[in-house]
Amino acid sequence: MPRPQTIQIYLPAGDPRGMRVAEITTRIVRVIEVPRSQLTDFLKLPEAQQVGVYFLIGELSEAGLPRVYIGQSGNVGTRLVHHNQNKDFWNRALVVISLTNSMTQTHALFLEWFAIQQATQAGRYSLENGNTGSQPYTPAPLQADCHEIFETAATLVATLGQPIFEPLTDSAQQADGKTQAPELFYCKGPQANGVGEYTSEGFVVHKGSTARIGNVASIQGTSQERFRQQLVTDGVLIQDGDTYVFTRDHLFTSHSMAASAVMGRSANGWIEWKTANGKTLDEVKRQIVSLAE
Repeated sequence: MPRPQTIQIYLPAGDPRGMRVAEITTRIVRVIEVPRSQLTDFLKLPEAQQVGVYFLIGELSEAGLPRVYIGQSGNVGTRLVHHNQNKDFWNRALVVISLTNSMTQTHALFLEWFAIQQATQAGRYSLENGNTGSQPYTPAPLQADCHEIFETAATLVATLGQPIFEPLTDSAQQADGKTQAPELFYCKGPQANGVGEYTSEGFVVHKGSTARIGNVASIQGTSQERFRQQLVTDGVLIQDGDTYVFTRDHLFTSHSMAASAVMGRSANGWIEWKTANGKTLDEVKRQIVSLAE
């Protein structure tokens, strides 16, 4: 269950776009974000000589997802130098190390394997790892350590702007431990039947939703038409008979963009998305805020 936490971010050079060091103040895990252009500066730090797990973040894949490579090393600095020479796609590295230098190679191997499994399940990023491998043998006490390290690392990595392990949608867990079903909204029209969720990041249209293939005349030749075509190019939408189908959950930055993608026309997401009993997104999410003022 999510809980309040205090996170400290340190800027070694005072540049918020440069190297950043993140910690949860009560834990021993540190994540260092290293722009590729500042790799030499990172190599000067003692942390570069430690056992660590790392994430190389880079340009979009052909599927339109950010790319990530997940690895581990007994000397993380040396491994990043190797990747600097042999991997072109990445522009930033996120390095997970222990403040007490207590992470062992056994920890790192398990964390690498587990991180790949979790990133694959979340589906936000395109993994560059060619072979996910099998679960390495890890004694139960060390596995417990690894799960705690991973929980902290995942939070810090997301705080630094890379939610590699965060699912686009997630059932909320209540204080009594019971899971609450997500609140779904529907957008329907000719050859279109979208299902999605209003989240803190925007609006997520679920995998399997259908969208109209054609665009109405008013958006032809506009940015809205180009936006829908990009969804096809990225493989988010594929044609199935006389409709498009969403191949995966997809996050839109606004509910109106999500509705437009489904309907093939300009759309006001506040009005187009409705609950199963016909209440609009506006009624359920926006008007309730006005009443609370």
